[in-house]
Amino acid sequence: MPFIAFVTSFLLLFSPAQTDSKIEWLSPTDIKMGTVPYREPAFIRFPFRNLSAEPLIIDNIRTGCGCTAPEWSEAAVAPGDTSSFVIEYDAEKMGYFKQWIRVFLHGQRQPERLWIEGEVVD
Repeated sequence: MPFIAFVTSFLLLFSPAQTDSKIEWLSPTDIKMGTVPYREPAFIRFPFRNLSAEPLIIDNIRTGCGCTAPEWSEAAVAPGDTSSFVIEYDAEKMGYFKQWIRVFLHGQRQPERLWIEGEVVD
């Protein structure tokens, strides 16, 4: 019995923390864009719903490189309402890409993590 208590304590102590997200994603969080024409910017929309009981504000959106640029509204999203933001991928480099996006929500400790991937072709 002490061994079971030890294992349970160990698992609780060292397991990754679960984040209670304030939003529900209304599209995949890992977007596979397929092929993207060279030097033709691609735009990806990420729609979401506010699951919290309070107005939701996106504090910041950070991307993995300068090849991606976020655009979002600073207006609060009411409880139960939907909104979205856009990521622009500039397609200035040929070949495969996979870029992360982190969405920082007001009052949520951990950012939401998203991905876009594809291949830029001539």
